[in-house]
Amino acid sequence: MAEARATLGLDLHLEPAGPGLRRGLTDALREAVRGGRLAPGTRLPSSRALAADLGIARNTVADAYADLVAEGWLTARQGSGTRVADRAVPPPPGPRPGSRHREPARPAHNLVPGTPDLASFPRGAWLRAARRALAAAPNDALGYGDPRGRVELRTALAGYLARVRGVRTDPDRIVVVNGFAQALKLLAEVLHARGTRTLAVESYGLDTHWDIARRAGLATVPLPHDGLGARTERLADAPAVLLNPSHQFPLGGALRRERRVAAVDWARRTGGLILEDDYDGEFRYDRQPVGALQDLDPDRVVYLGTASKSLAPGLRLGWMVLPPSLLPEVLDHGGARSVGVLDQLTLAEFLTSGAYDRHVRSARLRYRRRRDTLVAAVAERAPRVRVRGIAAGLHAVLELPEGTEASVVGAAAWQRLAVTGLSRYRHPDAAAEPLDGLVVGFGTPPDHAWAGALDALCRVLP
Repeated sequence: MAEARATLGLDLHLEPAGPGLRRGLTDALREAVRGGRLAPGTRLPSSRALAADLGIARNTVADAYADLVAEGWLTARQGSGTRVADRAVPPPPGPRPGSRHREPARPAHNLVPGTPDLASFPRGAWLRAARRALAAAPNDALGYGDPRGRVELRTALAGYLARVRGVRTDPDRIVVVNGFAQALKLLAEVLHARGTRTLAVESYGLDTHWDIARRAGLATVPLPHDGLGARTERLADAPAVLLNPSHQFPLGGALRRERRVAAVDWARRTGGLILEDDYDGEFRYDRQPVGALQDLDPDRVVYLGTASKSLAPGLRLGWMVLPPSLLPEVLDHGGARSVGVLDQLTLAEFLTSGAYDRHVRSARLRYRRRRDTLVAAVAERAPRVRVRGIAAGLHAVLELPEGTEASVVGAAAWQRLAVTGLSRYRHPDAAAEPLDGLVVGFGTPPDHAWAGALDALCRVLP
């Protein structure tokens, strides 16, 4: 096989092979077009540039191009160069006639929790922040840098978290990560390396988090819960616990003060560690935000936050505020090198310029209006259903009559309404009886689709 080469000018990977250069080049180009590597309309390198890069005569390239033009694979027009000809592209193979395979219908309305209104992402403000950040960035910002992340972002986060969430920290104790999942993975690996084998969790939560702990070698043990939140007084035998103290997911309540104090007392007494997931702490509607648990003891609590709910999960930006004793071990297991420097600098500019606060305030008003219309519509059209967990966040729990969750979720699927049953989030080892309910993400639909999604929801409620 001839050596693979790339052209000068417009890059083009070819492997000419065959009894002669002209035929080999013609066959390689034809196969690249036929196989889809060169899409219709793609402009090819000039015959001079391709010949120079392949080390062959220009006439050989020109003759190969002429052959493919004659066959209809390429077009050549003066002033526009040689291009791949337009042609019909066959669709991918589908199921055979009579086959039972059916693609699932795309939901008409999406009320699955966990995602904000992506249509409201502040594109213009983010772009302006990116331009300012890139213009001001020092040259060394584009190097490998500090494994904790860019100091500009860590400094901005330290000020913001102290002001808005009551977190006590300095930039040196913050590690930037590409989301909550990476943070939890790093912490679980550190705990396992320390000899920890179990992680206490709340009896309702995300199985993806439990799976991350399991893959790191930690078994998850669910805490009992009641109307005051997780029963943190039952933490006696656990070396570490993962909590949503400000707004529990999915049940929606805030951990009461006495339970917070009990958790911190346990950590001080036993040397245990609290992992605080503050995933949507900015969105509280009916009273002042509940401050971070980390404020009670920064040496025993790891604070975890992200921009996934306030901005967009696709940014892949999160952060950990670590006790000093934990920082070296976490950095040994990985750090911020998986997070793009330009995104870090942009978020830092977004925070320090006040654009982040303006966006959050605007989003908070919009989500509160949605929550209010949800509560009013359910009260009017489904009086047997109780709405709870609505003081904060981007989701609500709709308590259903006992034994009706499965039928309601099934009816929603027939209506092409994507919604999740509460049982989906129950830990398999939880001792309490399962609750019937729906977890409704009222932040997910764009504004223009909210009324239709709400109407579809009310139609399936008992």
